[in-house]
Amino acid sequence: MSLKEKLQQELTEAIKEKKEREILTIRQVLTNVLNKEKEKRFKLSKEKPDISEENLNKESQLTDEEVLEVISSEVKKHKESISEFEKGERQDLVDKEKGELEILQKYLPEQISEEEIKRIAKEAIKKVEAKEIKDMGKVMAELMPKVKGKADGSQVSKIVKELLET
Repeated sequence: MSLKEKLQQELTEAIKEKKEREILTIRQVLTNVLNKEKEKRFKLSKEKPDISEENLNKESQLTDEEVLEVISSEVKKHKESISEFEKGERQDLVDKEKGELEILQKYLPEQISEEEIKRIAKEAIKKVEAKEIKDMGKVMAELMPKVKGKADGSQVSKIVKELLET
């Protein structure tokens, strides 16, 4: 079962159980997935004008990895919102965002620890022979595919920066 199918199945269950927050959160993710598929379909139709309708439909479906990117993007937005609402002392909105964030995190792969990120970052630094902060781009290019979806990009960036500054 694909991740998209799992989301659709869990939306159906949430509707049956009248779980409003889950319904809204999963619907939002599925809407974003649909929008990404439309984008992909449009690009494919431009790149391959003579592609058959059947192949266009098939190729424009998002992979599980692409669906994870959509979910990760939503998680990032929720974390930013939580931070802003805390600054504005809006506890009601903080609680709402945290509830939605909890739902979204169920669909992400298990997050790796800070120690694991440091270990992988050190390997990447060694591999690209990074010596100073200006090499950060090379390190991040090497590192991000390995931790994609399993670690927050800003946390990874912070760790790499710390390692390069020492």
